Amino acid sequence: MQVRALWQADTGLREGERAVERQELETFLTLAEELHFGRTAERLLLSQARVSQTVKKLERKIGAPLFERTSRVVRMSPLGRQLYDDLEPLHRGMEEAVARAKDVARGVEGELGVGFLGSGAGTLTQPILELFRERVPGCGVRMREAQFKDPLGALRAGDVDVLFTCLPVEEPDLTVGPIVINEPRVLAMPLRHPLAGRTSLAWEDLAGETFFGVVNGAPAYWWDFHVPPRTPSGRVIRRGQAVASFQEMMTLVATGQGVSPVIASVEKYYARPDITFVPVHDLPTADVALIWRTGDTGPRTEAFIGAVRDVVAANGGPAAF
Repeated sequence: MQVRALWQADTGLREGERAVERQELETFLTLAEELHFGRTAERLLLSQARVSQTVKKLERKIGAPLFERTSRVVRMSPLGRQLYDDLEPLHRGMEEAVARAKDVARGVEGELGVGFLGSGAGTLTQPILELFRERVPGCGVRMREAQFKDPLGALRAGDVDVLFTCLPVEEPDLTVGPIVINEPRVLAMPLRHPLAGRTSLAWEDLAGETFFGVVNGAPAYWWDFHVPPRTPSGRVIRRGQAVASFQEMMTLVATGQGVSPVIASVEKYYARPDITFVPVHDLPTADVALIWRTGDTGPRTEAFIGAVRDVVAANGGPAAF
């Protein structure tokens, strides 16, 4: 445990009128943990001589040695062990109390709204939430699914603080943060579709297929990326019924109303017996990133962004399916 200066006044431990000072207790606790004058000095940003002097001063006030010293070893005396066992829980409790008060003052406690489109951060979702909760145990997390009909609306309205969503997002009021997923695209189609037996498809192969539009709310460039309006040769891609949600789209695919490109992990997270998936090898890979309102990040949001960055880095970069 890193010992920090928390006492703002002398404690009530006394020998006569000589109060035990805050620095003496901090030095004692640190040396009891390190059992090494050099490391203790480094932690407290003091000289070794100052550490030795402070410990001796405390021992004079207590009236007995707290450490047994040789040229090679530093050990706690029985009295020193007793004092440490009595003081350490009190000191740790003070640290925790001050930390909680600071969290409340900074607004870290409370609740963080996390939006997600589709499968969110995929396999990284749980590690991200676990790390965030470990770092900010006083803050709850409320998850909310975003829909095609207005994928950015909940974030803009303040219903969520951050959002995992598919890129591109090119909005001046929104900031694109760390990419958490990078995946190839596959075509979702009915199980008995004529192309279902193929091992791979080109976008040019799909000019005669019916795709879906999207209910008003999603930026046109966003939907055009996910469902390109033309093939490489310029043939128009036909868009049929507009969809408002991912589940609605998958139901329409299953009933033969159209086909749709999706990220590869959809096959894992949204598998159903009446839909099959075939890779589309010439569509660009899709990124899923964390985004938030530009200039509107409080302590809770910053802590969550930090957790996302650290989990992605520990994973070696964005997750891939």
